Amino acid sequence: MTARQYLSLAKKHLERVQAAWDPPDLLDLSMYGFYCLENAVSAAATHAKVTFAKTHPSRAEAARQLAARHGLPDVSSLLVQLNDARKSVAYGDIAMPHLDPEDIASEIEEYVGAIEAFLAR
Repeated sequence: MTARQYLSLAKKHLERVQAAWDPPDLLDLSMYGFYCLENAVSAAATHAKVTFAKTHPSRAEAARQLAARHGLPDVSSLLVQLNDARKSVAYGDIAMPHLDPEDIASEIEEYVGAIEAFLAR
């Protein structure tokens, strides 16, 4: 996929994130937030030619590299939290991390905006 295609997917997921924070729908917020960030990281990594595998840990590492090399926000920890939240809500086998729905939605929205600006450079 191209960077623009990844960004397009991220924006579609962002719409679901924005709808899920008030009233809070933790399933949609965690799931679509996670997918949104993964696609946004993939967009930036593709654009910057940062190698990544299509795995959760690889995208978190790509997010760290993008932050260090290109000054993008580091969302690697948020990716882990959202993945844990997604698993908690979907499977119930791990503890739910503390997430403030409004803060999460805002941070995801800001990241997608940063990636959009990064791709425009």
